[in-house]
Amino acid sequence: MTLRGTLRHRAATCLGVCVLAAGPVYATDTAAGADTGTDREPVARHLPGWELKETGSKARLRGLSAVSRDTAWVSGSGGTVLRTTDGGRSWRDVSPPGTEALEFRDIEALGRRSAVALSIGPGEDSRIYRTDDAGATWTETFRNDHPGAFYDCVTFFAGGREGLALSDPVDGRFRILSTSDGGRSWKVLPDDGMPPAQPGDAAFAASGQCLVSAGRSDAWFATGGGATARVLHSADRGRTWTEAESGIPAGDPARGVFALAFRDARHGLAVGGDFQPGNPSPDAAARTGDGGASWTDARKPPPEYRSGVAWLPHSRGAALAVGPTGSDVTFDAGRTWHGFDSGSYDTVDCSADLGCWAAGEQGRVARLE
Repeated sequence: MTLRGTLRHRAATCLGVCVLAAGPVYATDTAAGADTGTDREPVARHLPGWELKETGSKARLRGLSAVSRDTAWVSGSGGTVLRTTDGGRSWRDVSPPGTEALEFRDIEALGRRSAVALSIGPGEDSRIYRTDDAGATWTETFRNDHPGAFYDCVTFFAGGREGLALSDPVDGRFRILSTSDGGRSWKVLPDDGMPPAQPGDAAFAASGQCLVSAGRSDAWFATGGGATARVLHSADRGRTWTEAESGIPAGDPARGVFALAFRDARHGLAVGGDFQPGNPSPDAAARTGDGGASWTDARKPPPEYRSGVAWLPHSRGAALAVGPTGSDVTFDAGRTWHGFDSGSYDTVDCSADLGCWAAGEQGRVARLE
C-alpha cells in the first residue's frame, strides 16, 4: 500500500477519534467521536497548521474548490480564477477573459478538468461560467436579467449534474436557480415552496458556503441581516424549503450565518458573527444532528467572526473554521473550537484524500499540513 493509501486507511478507521492531515495525529478524550453526546472537552495532542502557497496574485480569493492534495481551484476579485495541480507549488491563471470587473465569489470543481464559477452582484453582474478544459476556455451559461436579483452561492449535488444557485430575496422570497446538466443551462425555480424572507434578509457571499448540499437531494442555505439568522433546508433539490433559527446572533446587516458545512444529510455546522472589524461575535457557531431542523450553540465557539467552515474527511467530529482574524479546529463536531492560526482566510475546503485548503485576501492560499 502506498503512503497515501496508508494514511487514507488510517483516517477512515479513526471514526472521529483522530484526524490525519498528512502526518500528525489529533486525538480527543472521547471514545467514538462526536456522536456520543458527551460534553467532555477534547484534548488535542497536536494542532494542525497552514502552509502558505505563493500564488502570485493580490486578488481577494473567496471562492475555493479542493479537488485533492494536489489540485485546487480558487476564485475572487478582478475576475480572478487560479488553478494548481502540483500542491500549490505553481498556479495557472485561468481567469475567463473579459471578466476583470467581476467578483467570482464561488467556484465548484465538477471533474478533473471541469468547473463552474459564479460571479456576484446586482443585475447582470451575477453570472455563471463553465469550463471543461481546465480553464483554457469558458462558456457563460447564465446572466441575471432581473434587476432585483443578486446571486451569492452555487452548489452541486453528488454526481455533479444537478445543482442550485442562490439569490437574495426577489419580491419577498429568496430566489433559486436550478441546473440538471452540470451548469450548462439554468432555470429559475418557482418560489411557492419558499418561506417568506424577513425584512433585511440576505445571504452572505463571503466564502461560497452560504448554499451547500449533501448527497443527491438535500440542500441548505444560510441567512443574515434580518431579525434572526436562519438556515433553510430542502430535501427535494430546491423545490420546497423549511426554516429553522440557527441561534447565531443577527438583527444587523452585518450579522448572521456566513457559512455552512454538512458531512451527511443530518450532521451540519454553521459559523458567522459580525463581519465588521473589531465588533464582537459571541455565540457565532452552531451545530445540528437532525438535518438542520434544530440547532445548538457551540459550548466554546470561535472567539471572533468566521466566514468559512469545512469538515475534515474520514472523521465524524473534526472540522475547520476560518475568518479574517484566524482559524479554529473542532474535534467534537462543533461543541468546542480551538484556535490554531492567526492568519487571514475567508474560505476553506477539504478533499477526500485529506487535502484541506484555505484562501483569502492578497492572494493568500494555504494547505493544511
